[in-house]
Amino acid sequence: MAETIIDLGCGPRKTPGAIGVDGYPYAGVDLVADLGRTPWPLADGISDHIMCRHVIEHVADPVSFLREIHRIAKPGALVEITTPHFSARRSWSDPTHKRHLSSRWYEPFCDGGYLAVRTGAFDVVSSAVIFGGSLRSFIPRAIVKLFGQDVWEKHYAFMYPARDVHTTLRVVK
Repeated sequence: MAETIIDLGCGPRKTPGAIGVDGYPYAGVDLVADLGRTPWPLADGISDHIMCRHVIEHVADPVSFLREIHRIAKPGALVEITTPHFSARRSWSDPTHKRHLSSRWYEPFCDGGYLAVRTGAFDVVSSAVIFGGSLRSFIPRAIVKLFGQDVWEKHYAFMYPARDVHTTLRVVK
């Protein structure tokens, strides 16, 4: 049986083979739906893999957003979420962004976190701060390697900004 992939907020660049969901009827979008309004017009437990790139920062209620992801996911489904890091210039330059997230944005939804009760639980598979490809990105990478991500984020993030946070979660049901 083929894996069912849902690409939430796919825009005009839907993941090949995925069911594309977006608020605008771009070419390739399979379902036009406002991801900020719940419930979504998708059945319970239909997806093995959910992808959302640069969407969660646009929704007014991330708790409801993750609750819907949990609802449409099969047990053990992978959920990949990419969002701009709060230090990224583009996090602040887009007036449609409603929030600016840190490297540990997902923790309240995982491992007994206080929001897991409201959304359904997730386990962390991986999470990484993505720095740009310039030579200057060597500096924050060195800081993270020598002193840890928390030190970089607390003291150096705006001097040496990141680009994105890419997090992979596993749905616990």
